[in-house]
Amino acid sequence: MSNGSNVLFRLHAPFEPTGDQPQAIAQLVQSLESQAKYQTLLGATGTGKTFTMAAVIAQMQKPTLVLAHNKTLAAQLCNELRQFFPYNAVEYFISYYDYYQPEAYIPVTDTYIEKTASINDEIDMLRHSATRSLFERKDVIVVASISCIYGLGIPSEYLKAAISLKVGEELDQRAVLRQLVTVQYNRNDTDLSRGNFRVKGDILEIVPAYEDRVIRVEFFGDEIDAIRLLDPVTGEILQSLDQVNIYPARHFVTPQEQLAIACEQIKAELDSQLTVLEAENKLLEAQRLKQRTSYDLELLQEVGYCNGVENYSRFLAGREAGSPPECLIDYFPEDWLLVVDESHVTVPQIRGMYNGDQARKKVLIDHGFRLPSAADNRPLKSEEFWQKVNQCVFVSATPGNWEIEQSEARVIEQVIRPTGVVDPEIDVRPTDGQVDDLLGEIRQREKLKERVLITTLTKRMAEDLTDYFSDQGVAVQYLHSEIKSIERIEILQALRKGEFDVLIGVNLLREGLDLPEVSLVAIMDADKEGFLRAERSLIQTIGRAARHVRGQAILYADNLTDSMAKAIAETERRRVIQIAYNKKHNITPQPIKKRDENAILSFLDISRRLNTQQLQQVVEHMEEVPLEKIPDVIKQLEEQMKEAAKNLEFEQAALLRDQIKKLRHQLLGSHDN
Repeated sequence: MSNGSNVLFRLHAPFEPTGDQPQAIAQLVQSLESQAKYQTLLGATGTGKTFTMAAVIAQMQKPTLVLAHNKTLAAQLCNELRQFFPYNAVEYFISYYDYYQPEAYIPVTDTYIEKTASINDEIDMLRHSATRSLFERKDVIVVASISCIYGLGIPSEYLKAAISLKVGEELDQRAVLRQLVTVQYNRNDTDLSRGNFRVKGDILEIVPAYEDRVIRVEFFGDEIDAIRLLDPVTGEILQSLDQVNIYPARHFVTPQEQLAIACEQIKAELDSQLTVLEAENKLLEAQRLKQRTSYDLELLQEVGYCNGVENYSRFLAGREAGSPPECLIDYFPEDWLLVVDESHVTVPQIRGMYNGDQARKKVLIDHGFRLPSAADNRPLKSEEFWQKVNQCVFVSATPGNWEIEQSEARVIEQVIRPTGVVDPEIDVRPTDGQVDDLLGEIRQREKLKERVLITTLTKRMAEDLTDYFSDQGVAVQYLHSEIKSIERIEILQALRKGEFDVLIGVNLLREGLDLPEVSLVAIMDADKEGFLRAERSLIQTIGRAARHVRGQAILYADNLTDSMAKAIAETERRRVIQIAYNKKHNITPQPIKKRDENAILSFLDISRRLNTQQLQQVVEHMEEVPLEKIPDVIKQLEEQMKEAAKNLEFEQAALLRDQIKKLRHQLLGSHDN
């Protein structure tokens, strides 16, 4: 642990640790300093787990990877950590696909589905920004989704391919241009966008893959006279640099000599696989494989790239058959820290990614669409992932058995809420007359302007219950997996704003729903043992009412199952701890302050086209735009800016330009500090 002038991570928070946060922070730090590989933070809902994570990072002073199980949660964590570490590099690394349909083949209907994808340019920039920061800084936190366990080129080759430029250095400008093309930058003298460069006499301008600012290199003959950082819109000089590294435009960098070797190896495997297919009398498959692979080989030899090039990644990277690909983890230094948020969901995701990928690849290989080596373009296996991990903190209100076993005695609790809010009271009631009983409870909450969540076991029941309550005059909606994410976000926001009072769902009301207006959670058929009514699921669902001072959970059941008994006992244990703490410190539970109802951007979906008024509302609350939504806002603002310029409304265009600039700065974070 570093101290004094060696401090890299500086935690900035408007409050001090309270409740059992100090104890949790101290125990985690002690465990990590003793070189324990695994430890678990069992943190109840609303206890400030993110602040505890930030405090541990600040004390350990290690580059950190924070792993989240979905993009939305990753964006939320990234924004929170950027507030805690405003002078450090807090990066965001998620899948850069807006839309992704993997290559697949369905033998039953003889249907081949070609890979189709739409890459989000802004998120690709953030991914490059993350790897650049890991090479150039030690004070780096990367918040990532599970996409970080997929292959990401070879860090050593990526670093080796970087172009180093220094003021005063003698370089042939044409040689620099050839180097830029080699690392996959494109020359474009009219459109200077990310990944492009242009030349005007002795001035070379580059937009790196990892930021939207322009690097201007000014030559005087064969000597670099100046290096400047420019604003891409105004051309204003932001900073003068003594030197700069230009990293490749893509993470997959293959040296020319390795490309030649790879092509020979691909051809050899093709010949071998054709022999196998012909021996099995799979003549159609053999012909298909030969045609596709031969075409790809021609492209690789001529231009160094082909569609589906990732299927040849084993040869291009020079890896052995079956060896794990190098991924984001390999860009970290040796001494780093992993934090797995909502570990009871994230850990099983890590475990399941490999098997699903291999099942799809096997069908493609068996039917002649791909070479056997395509199976090595894959995510890490679970055991490969954990072998790469140095030290890890699992974080969850309900950690899984595997995490607890790995942590041994290092399971650290954080169950006291600084607000004093107590876990909800739990009431078990019979299923006979449950619907009418629940209706009476809803009526009470309606009078108090509080919200109700109801979980059912089936979508059909959710819809039927919604219809019944609606007929009774209740403002109600249902939420299940067939409802698109756009509508889901709007439904949750409408619930918070009070546009309706009751939300009914199946399995969408557990992790990550921060709804402080909810005072009642009702669980139908709570005694039907299974995944949806397991101990952890029940605790998570009950926890949705743990942010309200009058929180209550009603479990409708005719039997008391083991899962119910354990969930009730654990909730009661936490209640006792919180009540004792409140009494000792004379704390009156305080409700979580409701955000301004106009600040809807945490839920409002802005990926579809908004009208001018809606977009202006987004801009007015720019600081609340979720990180993953910023590229959509920028895109729509750019369209309006171009339209305004076309209509000669230059003042409006300039205003929009400034708004875009602010959003881009928000997206990139503060790299200059």
